[in-house]
Amino acid sequence: MNQTHAAENCPTIATGEDYVEIRESVRKLCAGFPGSYWRNLEAAEAYPTEFVRALTDSGFLGALIPEEYGGSGMPLRAAAVILEEIHASGCNAGACHAQMYTMGTVLRHGSAEQKQRFLPDIASGKLRLQAFGVTEPTTGTDTTKLKTRAVRDGDSYVINGQKVWTSRALHSDLMLLLARTTPVDEVRKKSDGLSVFLIDIREAIGKGLDIKPLKAMVNHHATEVFFDNLRIPADSLIGEEGKGFKYILDGMNAERILVSSEAIGDAKWFTKTAVAYVSERRVFDRPIGQNQAVQFPIARAYAETEAADLVLRRAAARFAAGLPCGDDANMGKLLASEATWHAAEACMQSHGGFGFAKEYDVERKWRETRLFQIAPISTNLVLSYIGEHMLGMPRSF
Repeated sequence: MNQTHAAENCPTIATGEDYVEIRESVRKLCAGFPGSYWRNLEAAEAYPTEFVRALTDSGFLGALIPEEYGGSGMPLRAAAVILEEIHASGCNAGACHAQMYTMGTVLRHGSAEQKQRFLPDIASGKLRLQAFGVTEPTTGTDTTKLKTRAVRDGDSYVINGQKVWTSRALHSDLMLLLARTTPVDEVRKKSDGLSVFLIDIREAIGKGLDIKPLKAMVNHHATEVFFDNLRIPADSLIGEEGKGFKYILDGMNAERILVSSEAIGDAKWFTKTAVAYVSERRVFDRPIGQNQAVQFPIARAYAETEAADLVLRRAAARFAAGLPCGDDANMGKLLASEATWHAAEACMQSHGGFGFAKEYDVERKWRETRLFQIAPISTNLVLSYIGEHMLGMPRSF
């Protein structure tokens, strides 16, 4: 049995598919960017400019922007399908996925003037809004303790501080920034006094804004961002001053659903790839997939992926209906990140030594999918959410 035939018989391709036309369009696009394209990018530490341009031209990156601003006005589930299929096709959306959802803060909380000024150009790809400055070196996920300050000075804000793991800042025109506008010791709640700004990187670079690449295990173009008396116009503020933490939380469920859909896509790629390989690879005069020690981990990962997918679909449905979806978004994120890792491990193990060979793409996808247990929220934080908010146990931190 050849690899293609085995892949065609893998049930992960044929069951439970919604938005079939979108899926087919994404698969067709991704077919033009095979494994060799991604391997060459990694070798050169390069940005997937051609891939991002193709996604932009197709309108996929503007999927969630309403039609009145030049987007497609699709529901969250449709956007999740786009990202899932990108990853299921062996590609990676990490270089551009924030273009789809980071604009949500502007859409939901920006002024009418800000929406009209920025959203059409974001939808068309003329402006790239992919950078989101939140995490800091000393505070990590304790966001309310962040130290970056924005101080009002007349018609401007002056910003000082540092961000880390700000992906794609060197490949973005705009950056959303979360900074403290009121010192933490002067607010009633520690989540108060944080504000969101939309910064024009093109205007700020070299004028108090410095961006440095941060090399990592995967080619996601992470950066460190430094603010040294950066002066930005006061109308860079999104929404009300001091309400930024609420605005950020507002978009986190959507982000978790979308990024978890990428994990689902990776899991499907690993399962498809593993099934094809173990059905063809023969050792001791029999296909290795006939051995339960090889077959069962793949089967278990498939079952876990299907379960995670169902929870994420429910989360997206609740989001679309305007219902609380935090429980499902967090559980779906946990389940998807673990399902894809188990699928990755099964695929890597079944390939044996060939799993380490770059030409098979298994090791690349294996490295990429490990990130889902850490970002955009770590497994332990999800478990603490479930323990406290869903099960009513005492807060664990």
